[in-house]
Amino acid sequence: MAVLDTSALLSWPIERCRNQIVSILQQTELLNVDEQRWLLIDSLDMDWRTASPEERNVVHELASKTGDLPRLSDVDIDLIALAVSNQTTLVTDDYRMKNVAREAGIEVQGVLTTGGKKQWKWVLRCIGCRQTEDVSPDATRSRKDDVKECDRCGSPMKLKRA
Repeated sequence: MAVLDTSALLSWPIERCRNQIVSILQQTELLNVDEQRWLLIDSLDMDWRTASPEERNVVHELASKTGDLPRLSDVDIDLIALAVSNQTTLVTDDYRMKNVAREAGIEVQGVLTTGGKKQWKWVLRCIGCRQTEDVSPDATRSRKDDVKECDRCGSPMKLKRA
């Protein structure tokens, strides 16, 4: 058994998805992306779960350590937490999810890719004065790289690879 990211649910042959662990939070995501595929997935024998707040907190700490937290969604965090709590493989093509899972010592497998074998650490860098700092555990989560304003000059701080 493995924990499947939404990319696996959308890309893999339907029979390959059967009996795998998936997050309840993915249901809405699947419905919004591909309603017909959602109906097929919903008819399968899937192990629908959600991580506990404690399990998600472990992932928050790990993702803060690697600097990936600002760019992870609630679904991403739930899937990583399920993989960590079950000590099972995480199947995803999302580099940030792979990065955090590896930090936790979890095996990762790609859906359509094999890349992303290096472990990266992210820091915040000001676009104005170039000051850098570690990503804090209470960093704002955002699809954009603007995580916070610089304490020194007020310019946006963006995620950059350390």
